[in-house]
Amino acid sequence: MNFISHPAFRIAFYLVLIVSFSKCQAPKLEADTIITNAKIFQSDIAPFATTLIIKDGKILEIGEAGLKDKYTSGNILDMGGRVILPGFIDTHVHLMSGANNLLSVQLRDAKTQEEFINRIGEYAKTLPEGEWIIGGDWDHENWGGEWPQSQWIDSISMKNPVWINRLDGHMSLANSLAMELAGISKWEAVVGGEMVRDRRGKLTGLFRDNAMSKIEQSVPIPSREVEMKQLKNALTYLNSHGVTTVHDMGLLRNLELYEQARKDSMLSVRIYSFLPLGDVMAANEKRNTFIQDEFLKMGGLKGFVDGSLGSHTAAFFKPFTDSPSDSGFFITPPKVLESSIRLADSLHFQLAIHAIGTKANHTILNIFETLDSSNKDRRLRIEHAQHLIPQDFNRFAELNVIPSMQPYHAIDDGRWAEKVIGPERAKGTYAFNSLLQAESKLAFGSDWFVAPAIPIMGIYAAVTRRTLDGAHPEGWVPSQKITLEEAIKCYTINGAYAGFDEMNKGSLETGKFADFVILSQDIFNIESYKIKEVQIDQTWVDGKMVFKRE
Repeated sequence: MNFISHPAFRIAFYLVLIVSFSKCQAPKLEADTIITNAKIFQSDIAPFATTLIIKDGKILEIGEAGLKDKYTSGNILDMGGRVILPGFIDTHVHLMSGANNLLSVQLRDAKTQEEFINRIGEYAKTLPEGEWIIGGDWDHENWGGEWPQSQWIDSISMKNPVWINRLDGHMSLANSLAMELAGISKWEAVVGGEMVRDRRGKLTGLFRDNAMSKIEQSVPIPSREVEMKQLKNALTYLNSHGVTTVHDMGLLRNLELYEQARKDSMLSVRIYSFLPLGDVMAANEKRNTFIQDEFLKMGGLKGFVDGSLGSHTAAFFKPFTDSPSDSGFFITPPKVLESSIRLADSLHFQLAIHAIGTKANHTILNIFETLDSSNKDRRLRIEHAQHLIPQDFNRFAELNVIPSMQPYHAIDDGRWAEKVIGPERAKGTYAFNSLLQAESKLAFGSDWFVAPAIPIMGIYAAVTRRTLDGAHPEGWVPSQKITLEEAIKCYTINGAYAGFDEMNKGSLETGKFADFVILSQDIFNIESYKIKEVQIDQTWVDGKMVFKRE
């Protein structure tokens, strides 16, 4: 019998052909964008890939060059070998304050008293009578450390109230008109703050921390139209520096603005909103009606232990080196802070507490340690964690407390910090390396408006610790330098973790948001001191290019 002609053989033969043919003709897939010939740093997984496939705002696949052959559609972009990083996550900004300050008088780099005064005078000439001059971001260390006074500027701002902040936001200067409008005629004691007087007992116009509210309540709130323009300008600024997500330390009233911007499809930066700890009940009520999605969410509360080093309001165990009778102070009494934290924790808010001085950081760690241990994934945060005693390094990891830090501050404060705290305490300042070695989840941000929201500069600061004045070419406290890869992770996957977002962002992996940046240079193959020269060529959010350098 000729079995080849047998019907059963023929059926089997044709089935093999059909299966083989179907395998050879596997259907091609569709994509929106195919990025090829790139050097893609994925963050917390295998170091580099070359091809990125994007569909519906997310990463469909990532891998080697052959991936693109699987797809029949998609805009193919050849990167010419350029480096791609996950989008930067800035874990600490004051979004609307930064937005306002972008358009206000610029005093951060005023080097002399004369320049400080002249800039305010020239800016006042551009404003209608009665309009407030706010923002500024001045730094008295630029002209030798003398505090500014209202008498410096009264004669050039007679028709405009002035309320300009020191760059750390913990001290502001008012002119006489602003104090008059606020109804301040004499000195009074303020818990957790100070209305500064001169040697004769006269008000100087300087207000520190809690005393600042004496003026702030008189500053008019901008119209919604003005705020929307400010927000749009701020988002453009952030995108231009590769920022794709921010953790905003803002106000309850900002939420309506953000919601409207989201409805209008205006958000090109994802926002995680933190509200003041003192507004815990209002925040809890708002949370029940707040529409949260991939671009906008709330769920954190921010409190304060102390102030800042530059304003001498940080709380230390020992006095300041340059002021032996002063060791700073608590803005919030520890018992009041602990009570507020317990209430917020019981309502399942994430807590982010500002602490600068050694005593402030030690105190908040002690409070965190007393919280109910049954909640294992609070992801408690200490914002700044700026000055630490050595025995507190390990406690961050042990208590699962995230040090949310701003590396730019290290190269800024490093110009003058040892004058204020001495060289021994400086060893525990911005202790990036010690905290990473202790296995804490170190996350990075800018504290914008206090510092520029430029992650590349933050990475440069963490890797080199070269102060802005060039006085420390090998790095200020060089033992606390970290590697480039570590610094990038602090701005990406660790930042995502700090916001409970590591499943959606922070690394370039299948299924995550297509948020990434394309760099002008190969940051992995240049000298560390050249990192600050790297620019953002493109920023992509949700699979769309939101910034392109001209």
